[in-house]
Amino acid sequence: MPTNADYTQEYFSLLDQFDGDIEGRKQARAYMEKSTAIVHHEVVASSFTPRLYNKETYETFNHIATTTHRILCKVIQHYLDDPAYRDIFSFDKRLEELILLPRNYDALLPFARVDVFLDEDTYEAKFCEFNGDGSSGMNENREITNSITSSQTFQAFAEKHTVESCELFKSWVAEFLAIYDTYRYKIAKPHIAICDFLENAVVDEFKVFTELFKEQGVDCSIYDVRELTFTGEELQGSDGKRVDAIWRRSVTNDIIDHWDDSQNLIAAVKAEKVALIGSFAGHLVHDKQIFQALFHDKTLAFLDADEITFIEKTVPLTNFLTSDDVNIPLIKANKDQWIIKPTDNYGAKDVYAGRFYDQEKWEQLIDTYADGADGEPFLLQEYCTPYKTRILPPDMNIAQDSAQDISSQGEMYNNLQGLYLYNGTFTGVFSRMGPLPTISKDMQGITAATLWVDR
Repeated sequence: MPTNADYTQEYFSLLDQFDGDIEGRKQARAYMEKSTAIVHHEVVASSFTPRLYNKETYETFNHIATTTHRILCKVIQHYLDDPAYRDIFSFDKRLEELILLPRNYDALLPFARVDVFLDEDTYEAKFCEFNGDGSSGMNENREITNSITSSQTFQAFAEKHTVESCELFKSWVAEFLAIYDTYRYKIAKPHIAICDFLENAVVDEFKVFTELFKEQGVDCSIYDVRELTFTGEELQGSDGKRVDAIWRRSVTNDIIDHWDDSQNLIAAVKAEKVALIGSFAGHLVHDKQIFQALFHDKTLAFLDADEITFIEKTVPLTNFLTSDDVNIPLIKANKDQWIIKPTDNYGAKDVYAGRFYDQEKWEQLIDTYADGADGEPFLLQEYCTPYKTRILPPDMNIAQDSAQDISSQGEMYNNLQGLYLYNGTFTGVFSRMGPLPTISKDMQGITAATLWVDR
């Protein structure tokens, strides 16, 4: 079976045959500039060359994703059922209250994206983080794929192989409606709302989903959490419409940060007047304490042998960045082995990989965040070296560049793959890449189309 690297080499060979496929690259960039792949008012940076994954990679991702979902659902269920289990997590009392609110539908973890570093030679994987209902990237993947499919290089490659993209939209709409169908208080024609704090939201992605819900005959609106009003009998949007079900895209720490402004939503969920899909119990997955909790004796007690082995192989060593939990001088002295991050945040905010900094700066960072010095708990985590893939960096100015100035050599970029799970079903990959030790938009990170080859 050809490896992913073999397929990538073949793709670059075809690119060379078309003299760099400059016209295709110009068209792809022009498409992206007019696309809906917009995050925080900017078109996302992307590559003309896709990530090409073989059958074995698909099967590996599928196993990782579904096994992880099964384990995380066990953790959530035990947290809900067993008060003695809850003390292995360190949460704000308000978070505990939210997590324990009634759910009234079957799915414990409706929507998730688990981010992994896969060694594409050995198929061994290490997790970066888990994400719940705030997960995004589906629209980026769709638009970037659309931007390249009419190019000569893609067309020539697709003539030789069976190529499939990830379908991440209609499948979620169908799954959401199936989950709602198990809701204890369901109605025949619900009004669905996608809710977030819109300054943090990927609104263009939301708009795609609202249209797909409407195609299924289901009314769907987008609301800021702060716009919701609860009458005591029904939750209403800013336009006065009753809201029957919510796809919660707001991460729970944003709810905490806007606690007073979120009380209408919370009250409606507490009164069982709206289906919140997913529930706040998904915070157990989002909070990075989960990596430490998975190794706790109380967790291992309800996992089977295969699940424990899976955790031992895939979950990087994680601990609180405190003098009680780790040897701070040793951490300072071995900067390349570690990465530090907040227990509860998103978008790679305040994530620092030791190998990105000189010794003096690293020691300053440790002093800034160790033992809660910054006011928030931080975690220390084993640094996982990402697998590198040859890729074309973004053609940001290709329309202005002359053909002889446009390189087709490509560069070696680090990989981070986000595996989407729709109620436990593996549905696709968010393929992110970057030239630096931390892969994020703030660190020159980009997105590439995800394609299955000869699956």
